[in-house]
Amino acid sequence: VRNALEAAGLKPEVAEVTMRPENTIALEGDDATRMQKLLDMIEDLDDVQDVYHNADL
Repeated sequence: VRNALEAAGLKPEVAEVTMRPENTIALEGDDATRMQKLLDMIEDLDDVQDVYHNADL
């Protein structure tokens, strides 16, 4: 996509690869709360740069 934009004379500001799930899992109530807490804890780790999941919070 980036090359196509540049070929059209456009200069993208950012180009990166993003992970997107094919299937998502809907979480509600306590499950959503626990999942959000887990994600927050993982993101707070020094060695973690990105966190990907398929939960629909």
